[in-house]
Amino acid sequence: MLYQLMSISGAILVLIAFAALQMGKMDRRDRWFNILNFVGSVLLGLTAVHDRRWGFIGLEFIWAAFCIPPLFSKKGSTVKS
Repeated sequence: MLYQLMSISGAILVLIAFAALQMGKMDRRDRWFNILNFVGSVLLGLTAVHDRRWGFIGLEFIWAAFCIPPLFSKKGSTVKS
């Protein structure tokens, strides 16, 4: 049950970021965009570890790794209003 909740929460976070990007509410450099993607990917990755899904483990943790540099970039913008 815990892993189901983690996977659903992770998927929702990644989808929120994607939808906001597609609707022009966020930019790929926005800190919140990368935070949502990072947390969502880590949750999905942990679920993949539990299920021993090697393809998804690689995908999710690499995805999360790509979200880290923009979080520490001074160019990170804020959410558009």
